[in-house]
Amino acid sequence: MSFRNRLTLFFIVIVIVPMIAVALVLFRLVSDSEEGKGDARLGQAQRAAQGLFMDAQRRAEAAEQRVGSDAGLATAIRAADRGQVQAELERLARRADVQRLRADLDGLGRFDVGAEQPVVAPATSRLVGAEGNRVGRLRISMSSATDYARRVALVTELGVIVQEGQRVTASTVQGLGAGASALPTRGEAKLRGQEYRLTGFQAASFEGRPTVVRVLDDVSDGESVWTATSLVVAGALAGFLLLAFAFALTVSRSLQAQIQRLLDAAQRLGKGDFRIRVPTEGNDEFAALGQEFNAMSRQLESRLEELQQERARLQGAIRRVGESFAKGLDRDALLDIVVQTAVDGVGADCGRATVRNRSDGPPVEIARSGDLMARKDAIRAVESAALQSRAVAETSAGGAHALAQPLRSSEGDLVLGLISVARADREFSDPEKELFNYLASQAALSLENVDLHETVQRQAVTDELTGLFNHRRFQEVMALEVERTRRFGSDMGLIMLDIDNFKRVNDTYGHMQGDLVLREVAQVLRDSAREIDEPARYGGEEMAVALPQTDLEGAYQFAERVRRSIEALELPILDGGNGTERLRVTASFGAAALPKTGDADKEALVAAADAA
Repeated sequence: MSFRNRLTLFFIVIVIVPMIAVALVLFRLVSDSEEGKGDARLGQAQRAAQGLFMDAQRRAEAAEQRVGSDAGLATAIRAADRGQVQAELERLARRADVQRLRADLDGLGRFDVGAEQPVVAPATSRLVGAEGNRVGRLRISMSSATDYARRVALVTELGVIVQEGQRVTASTVQGLGAGASALPTRGEAKLRGQEYRLTGFQAASFEGRPTVVRVLDDVSDGESVWTATSLVVAGALAGFLLLAFAFALTVSRSLQAQIQRLLDAAQRLGKGDFRIRVPTEGNDEFAALGQEFNAMSRQLESRLEELQQERARLQGAIRRVGESFAKGLDRDALLDIVVQTAVDGVGADCGRATVRNRSDGPPVEIARSGDLMARKDAIRAVESAALQSRAVAETSAGGAHALAQPLRSSEGDLVLGLISVARADREFSDPEKELFNYLASQAALSLENVDLHETVQRQAVTDELTGLFNHRRFQEVMALEVERTRRFGSDMGLIMLDIDNFKRVNDTYGHMQGDLVLREVAQVLRDSAREIDEPARYGGEEMAVALPQTDLEGAYQFAERVRRSIEALELPILDGGNGTERLRVTASFGAAALPKTGDADKEALVAAADAA
């Protein structure tokens, strides 16, 4: 390979390839950042839409209680007077500001009150007569689909589509086409030339057909801006590459003309004395060689300064990597990056990260880099000193120098873990200590973010009052366990329990007493369940336990144990008691199992347990 070709290749490796890599990384970071922001916005919008939907349902449930307990309506139903029943229902609907009301009464037929308009968030309950017998069913909705869509759009500032069956009942998106009803529940879609990212959820409707609520984010403008930005960056990169290539070609040709003089100067350079000055008298080749040699020696100092600047730029890049640590959610991978970056950044031989699983627990190693055994004495000594002082520590032991920094919470009162590094040849300089402390502080912030993320995930599937899994998590578990049962042919049991006379407890002793009953019954379920069982609050005073690898007999025995434990509860009277009175609680149980119920279907299993 010729000198010119080698020089060109060297220039490409040093300048062009790193620039291409930086450009690719930049494109990826910008794309991931925009995508993550969009996902977070849609997720927050979906939670807001679900919250408004549940609020409307709660208002409908409250209205149902008022309608179902009305004495005038009960009198009209007992008299079997259709006209009086209709009048009472219309009066109650006006009083409660009900959008739509439907009552199916045994022996009297169906009564509809309210405008024939699409509504959402219905609540359904049974009508019970004075003797406790069922006299019919009542369904109420307090919000029209249009009002609900406007409220969601106002809160989220995004487009909203409400669909019942195959019909779009409300929308804040202008100019919907015929394909709006076929949109997916989540993902990406295109409507009338506009690009949307969407998410949504499904719920029951007033007419019995499924209602789908979608929240749409218009990303057409964002995508066009990103495309233009990409083109600008690509154009700038191409221009830089062209300039770099032209510069390399010019330098190569110039140096090729001077190759002979450089070969002569190599004999002097081989001595290693770069401070020597060559006489430059005359205009011959030796004079020209002397001038080049002297210029080279003068440039050495400037090259050293450039190396310092490059090192400062490298430290800046490492700082930017440290800032990115706060965005990670994988604890182990995050600490592995932190340790490797800290070792590389301060020039250490080895390092490791430890984390406390509990605030008072011992540190557990999560990530390491290099050979820790060769520096174990220094590592142990510096970690002990850092934990005792709860601050950065530096020690020397066994011929090695070590640094350790506690990973402290943002409030500063809790040590989350520890990062330590060590090397054998020299002590750590002040800039290296500063960089190490910076990386450790960023890692601590990242660990707090991970803990917050895990807390949010746990809260999303947990019932706040009882601490059991919520209905959503229960449905997910049932789907997974039923699928596992179908695939492997194993057993699966399910029990459903309903606390007896729970409404009477609330009415007699108050809702705080009812909450205590729910918490204590939930504690009985947790104490009785195995590690693989999944106890959940199904809704209201109903609870359920999924029992993997349990047949019908095992489910029955589990239900009997729980029943006896609940029956043995003696709960204090919170309001109005004399301190010695105790409340006794009982519960009704239903048990079912797969494949005893026939088809391996979660709805069939729940229905069988509920009917047992």
